[in-house]
Order: sequence, then structure tokens, then C-alpha cells
Amino acid sequence: MAATSGGRMPLLEHLREFRRRVVRSSIIILIASGFGWYFYNQIITTLARPVCDLRKAQAAAASHCGSLYINGVLGPLNLQIKVALLTGLIISAPLWLYQFWAFIAPGLHRKEKRNSILFIASATPFFALGATLGYLILPVAIKVLFGFTPNSLANLVKFDDYLDFVLRIILLFGLAFELPIFLVALNLIGFISGKAILRPWRVWVFGITLFTAAFTPTGDPLTMAILAVPLCLFYFAAGGIALLVDRRRAKREANEEAEI
Repeated sequence: MAATSGGRMPLLEHLREFRRRVVRSSIIILIASGFGWYFYNQIITTLARPVCDLRKAQAAAASHCGSLYINGVLGPLNLQIKVALLTGLIISAPLWLYQFWAFIAPGLHRKEKRNSILFIASATPFFALGATLGYLILPVAIKVLFGFTPNSLANLVKFDDYLDFVLRIILLFGLAFELPIFLVALNLIGFISGKAILRPWRVWVFGITLFTAAFTPTGDPLTMAILAVPLCLFYFAAGGIALLVDRRRAKREANEEAEI
């Protein structure tokens, strides 16, 4: 990226660089979507497992699998495209996150650039951990929701709607688990102190509980607790790490002043 003195750039150059990064990210996601297209059957088999054994139904040449169905002439094609794109978006996350970092990096100091790399490297496993936890609670969430169906009625679920529900839970858990990384990154850059993070802990705990109650698709206490409890623990852990960073930063600054 061409920059003026002090790392500053004219607005037009910023827009060009932003467009360049967006185009590269789009190409990366499209290329990764080829993986989702190629392994489409394995992916939908895994996603459908909480509701039905799609692999077994395919082997038996069954006309249906549990309560799942696909509607319309273009339904199968649209479903495969959606699965491929979303798979590409998830598995290429480290690469398009790097593009985002590369866009803002020229405006950061050398140490802040290093901290940004650590942020990206940590964000990926935490997102994967949250997404995995979200997938693991799917059977519980679906069982709870299906339990509201009257005994005299059958609950047929369109696969597109089911996929949106599954991905909503997976993405919700994955993004929620980025909370500690976000807080620690802000502390490392110097935007917020550890005391400022932990001082309003009651507000944070209430906000996390409210967030899980509002955005968890099922709304049952078990699913909300599975998400809220780890988030609260991560919040306090991030605050503790931020306090240690602040202590080391203060000690280093004191030593530098003593040398002067």
C-alpha cells in the first residue's frame, strides 16, 4: 500500500486499497467454496445428523429422511450453492481476516501489527471452538423445539430453513467465543485497561445473559447456559490477562523513565 509520511494515505487511495482487499477476500472465499461444492454430500450428511441419518437413508435409497425435505425445481441447486458458499466463508476465515488486517496494518505501529497477527492467530481456534460447541448442542436444541409439536401433527422441515437454523447456532457460538480475543486485543493495542474491563463486571454478566437469551434460537435455559457460562468465564479470563499486561506495561515504562 502506498502511504505518505507518517503512514497516512489520501482518502481515494484508502478506497482503492479497501476495494483491492475486498476483491481478494471474495476470490479467496470463492476458491474455498469449491471445497464445499466438492464435499457437498459429506457436509449435508453431517449437518443433518441431529435430525436424521442421511447417509443411511441414501444407502437404502429412501424417498425421505426424517422430517427434512427440499422443495422446488431449483431447491437442490440453491441448497448446494448455499452450502458451498457458507463452507468457503468459514474455512477461509484466516485468509480473509488477514486481508482485513493488511488493510488496517499500515496505520498501526510495529508492535500493534504484531499484536494484530496474534489476534488473527487466536481468533481462528476460538471461533472453531465455539462453532464446534454450537454443533454439539444441536441435538438438544432440536429435541427441545420439536417437543412443542402436537402429537397429532407431523413437523416437516424444509432443508433450507433447517440449514439456516443450524448455521445461526454455529455462527452465534463461533462469534460469541471471539469476545475474549477482542478484549485482549484492545488491551494490547492500548485502547482499554484491565481495570476498565473488569470494573463493570455485573453489567457484563447481565449483558452476556441478555445476549444469549435474545439471540439463542431455541430459548431454552440449557442452551443459554451452555453459551453464557463459557462467555462469562472467558470475560473474566480476558480481564485477568489484561491486568497482567497492564502490570508489565507499567513496569516497563517505569524502567524506561528510570534509565532516562
